[in-house]
Amino acid sequence: MWSTNSPAPYPTGCAPDPGSGHGRGGGEGPGLAGLVHYDSWIARRREAAARPAGPGVAASAELAPKTRSQAGSLALMITTGIGLHNFAGGLAIGNAAAQGELSLTLLLIIGFGLHNATEGFGIVAPLAAEGERPSWPTVLWLGLIGGGPTFLGTLVGQHLVDDTLSIAFLGLAAGSILYVVIELPALARKTAL
Repeated sequence: MWSTNSPAPYPTGCAPDPGSGHGRGGGEGPGLAGLVHYDSWIARRREAAARPAGPGVAASAELAPKTRSQAGSLALMITTGIGLHNFAGGLAIGNAAAQGELSLTLLLIIGFGLHNATEGFGIVAPLAAEGERPSWPTVLWLGLIGGGPTFLGTLVGQHLVDDTLSIAFLGLAAGSILYVVIELPALARKTAL
């Protein structure tokens, strides 16, 4: 959250006036609220799936829709937060390329590539703590959600140079990551880590 609430990410001379309120906490709230809403929606789906479906020939477990485990939901939330953050990183890469700063573009690509190489561990950590082994399609899907926005952000950033958009996505990512940080101790207590 520091990077979205300090003037550091602004290009020289582009930082908003400190009294204007621009760029200060604009996206953290929606990012946090969005994941709180998603988490409660998943909890309602789990409760509905646990209720018996009624009498009949088939067992209720056979007809119950498949629901994602709590660890799977947390992994998806982590991936979503990383994806939002990576979209902002892609905007930075695209903006540098649009301005003709090829050495900066290359530096950003290498830097973000090294930075993102370790994010997979954070995504699968809740699954590993629960002893779940995700399928390959699940791993690929999580990788697409977390990494795909970098490429999309690069394309958007090449054609749209807008600091407000970058700040908004960094704010959304900060709110998402804040929610995940709040959820991790609960998962650790549940799994007795």
